Amino acid sequence: MALPVSHGQPEQQEQPVAEEGPQPAAAAPGRRKAWWTRTGLAALSGLALALAFPPFDAWPLSILAVAALALLTRGRTARHGAWLGFAFGVPFFVVLLSWLRPVGWDATVGLSLIEALFLALMGAGLALTSKLRGWPLWGAVLWVTQEWMRDRLPFGGFPWGRLAFANTASPLTPLAALGGAPLVTFAVAGSGTLLAWAALAAVRARRTDTELPWRTAVGAVGAVALVLVGYAVPVPTSADDTVKVALVQGNVDRPGMDFLGRPMEVLDNHATATEKLAADVAAGRVAKPDVVIWPENASDLDPFTDPAAYARIDEAVKAVGVPTLVGALVDGPDEQHVQNEGIVWDPATGPGASYTKQHPVPFGEYVPFREELSKVISRLQRVARDFYPGDHNGVMQLGPARIGDVICFEVAYDEIVRDAVNQGGRVIVVQTNNATYNNTGQTEQQLAMSRLRAVEHGRAVLIAATSGVSAVIAPDGSVQQRTGEMEQAVLNAVVPLRDGKTVADRVGAAPEWVLAVGGVLVCAFAATGAVRRRRAERRAADGEREPQHAV
Repeated sequence: MALPVSHGQPEQQEQPVAEEGPQPAAAAPGRRKAWWTRTGLAALSGLALALAFPPFDAWPLSILAVAALALLTRGRTARHGAWLGFAFGVPFFVVLLSWLRPVGWDATVGLSLIEALFLALMGAGLALTSKLRGWPLWGAVLWVTQEWMRDRLPFGGFPWGRLAFANTASPLTPLAALGGAPLVTFAVAGSGTLLAWAALAAVRARRTDTELPWRTAVGAVGAVALVLVGYAVPVPTSADDTVKVALVQGNVDRPGMDFLGRPMEVLDNHATATEKLAADVAAGRVAKPDVVIWPENASDLDPFTDPAAYARIDEAVKAVGVPTLVGALVDGPDEQHVQNEGIVWDPATGPGASYTKQHPVPFGEYVPFREELSKVISRLQRVARDFYPGDHNGVMQLGPARIGDVICFEVAYDEIVRDAVNQGGRVIVVQTNNATYNNTGQTEQQLAMSRLRAVEHGRAVLIAATSGVSAVIAPDGSVQQRTGEMEQAVLNAVVPLRDGKTVADRVGAAPEWVLAVGGVLVCAFAATGAVRRRRAERRAADGEREPQHAV
């Protein structure tokens, strides 16, 4: 839907309400009330956005929340817009990230405050660009810009809470096959800002007792059209080959921070579940798989240095008789580091190719500024050794299948999954361990991300989790099988292997960079224009105050 854009020139028909300069004393209480009313509405809108995500899954609220923030920041100063964005962001992230509560509510609130700062920057940008023609377009672009920044900063970024991740089972989802998560976010935000544009025009028409203007109709139709356009996008799903897989969820005995329990406890759970699978195959109760997949941290002991761990893994793999992807913690290059790996384990030749997690989680898997922060935050001492990052993608040959392995939170990062597919992965494997966060909603949020990745890359996604949720996801994003949480289970499935690439695979990060940089540039343009206007206003005011001299 085309928007009325005139090269970013200031909009003439609608003048924003001035917020700066001296005001009559009687007006101050009214202005304060309006300020706090907007703040409260922004906070409620942030809560609404949180409900759009799993485990609530009310995805239409993502569009309504965007529309609300666009209306609240419309015509405000950059400073007020920043405050409204922050007021929107804090409750949004506190609810969204409440799964961090096993670590501590202080961690939840602290991370939420950091992430909300990015929404404060976006709020300032929304306020500035709301004074330009085509502001619904610029507003949608700024949502992509904000997510682009959060995906990278600080410490490699934390992209949780992207609008796309609330729309992994909505009419907008197929757009991921064209432009990945950034395009889905842009469409969600564009629908919301168009809705705001239509609502604003309708309110003004009511106030002036006139007929509804064309903007109301165009905005409403445009918002609906953006939501429905995904139905016109083909999602490739045809298989070039198939593979029989078994996903082993061995479970843990106690969820939370101490899920590993005693040494070899979790490893023994996964080995035992695999041996039960082997017994079922021998008895003819299930078909023999081509490959078996264990989750992240299935072995908490390094099998290369611990003979008992090596023997237990080898025993289980020999029992099932097929190549097995084993998740294990492996000693790093020095005593201060450990590596989070997926290891291809052959029943005849033992361990072979491996993938090391490229993006360890800051403060969870490594501690930035460890020496300084550990003195202040004693809890960080529980992260005894920092995880050493890998230097290559997770494409490996696992029996007859060439897989693209990613580990846990890496599924949230576009470039890691895309690289695994573009370098030859025919099926995406997500090895994960969410035992710390069971029954908090985190597993459902990560499952939703995996569903989006399936559509984005036209690949089946196999999630192997220590304690749930493990799942088999088809290339169209539908969940074919899944386990519950905190149970020992094995999923058996025949899944497609695909070689073709989606448009999103081919264009890569280009759409995101174009939109993100566009957001930065339009903010710079709007800010420059605002400075020029303020200077002109000051000069005019100074001219009015100059004394008049008689000639």
